[in-house]
Amino acid sequence: MSIDIETARRVAKLARIRVEEADLPALAGEFNTILGFIEQLNEVDVSDVEPMTSVTPMRLKRREDVVTAGDMQDRILKNAPDAREGFFAVPKVIE
Repeated sequence: MSIDIETARRVAKLARIRVEEADLPALAGEFNTILGFIEQLNEVDVSDVEPMTSVTPMRLKRREDVVTAGDMQDRILKNAPDAREGFFAVPKVIE
């Protein structure tokens, strides 16, 4: 895939970045360099690589998935800065 000057102009507009007309060819070249690097990464065989959460081996903390009785509305609303009629009260966003 190759990025031309028109596409670079459109990407800059969508990103709301002002790019001078004289700088558009350089921007298109930078985009093409990035896309070339991505194409190189697509050539790497990663079929035997396990997904990881970190560069150091670790297991994510998990909790038991158990059903609780719930019914803690009063305890939960006690922490709310403003609660009315059993619900969290929040400021109006749209007038």
